[in-house]
Amino acid sequence: MTSDPLTEADLLRWSHSLAAIARTGLGFTESLYERERFEEILHVAADIHAAATRRHAPGDVVNEWLRAVGSGVAGYVTPKVAVGAVVGNEAGEILLIQRSDSGVWLYPTGWADVGYSPAEVAVKEVEEETGIMVEVDALIGVFDGLRRGFSRTPLYSLVFSCRAVGGDLRPHPLECTDVGWFARDRLPAPLAGFELWGDLAFAAIQGDRVDPTFDRPRSKVWGQRPEGA
Repeated sequence: MTSDPLTEADLLRWSHSLAAIARTGLGFTESLYERERFEEILHVAADIHAAATRRHAPGDVVNEWLRAVGSGVAGYVTPKVAVGAVVGNEAGEILLIQRSDSGVWLYPTGWADVGYSPAEVAVKEVEEETGIMVEVDALIGVFDGLRRGFSRTPLYSLVFSCRAVGGDLRPHPLECTDVGWFARDRLPAPLAGFELWGDLAFAAIQGDRVDPTFDRPRSKVWGQRPEGA
């Protein structure tokens, strides 16, 4: 029986998972012996990471992970939380930004901030990144970033459907190269992951009822790579 070839996403998922286990162990253990074992696991995870990306030396990756180790609950490694906003206007267009860090286009999104609810983060991020003020209508999706191909940082993304209620287009000078409204037949490129969220986004913009979607549980999380892994 032949198996599918390994992908960069596979290797990064294994690397991030091993590193999270090791860093969490370092955050809770007081045993010198256990610390040595967890640090050894970090080195294995860094080798996998380097083999996948071919961009970072394993030692640099290990040092970055070690700098982020906390103590106790603060040391429990979990995915970060990002909040995105699918914003539509009366013309049925979607609001997109061109990210300055990568050059790709995407709906406004950013890390969740302490003191804000997820919906409040969505409102704040849209106004900061685009100058547009919005009202939040509904949660339309919760996604695992690793399963969606966003593997630089393990994250969960909460995506809200929003309506523009004011403001003027004004790209954030540091975070965005450009910003604009786009009809479905005039989308910019490169556009990140549109095949994964595009139908959902335009259904919400058109006013259709959109039930919140999420990544379904896999039959096996480990031991095989089922469809959608």
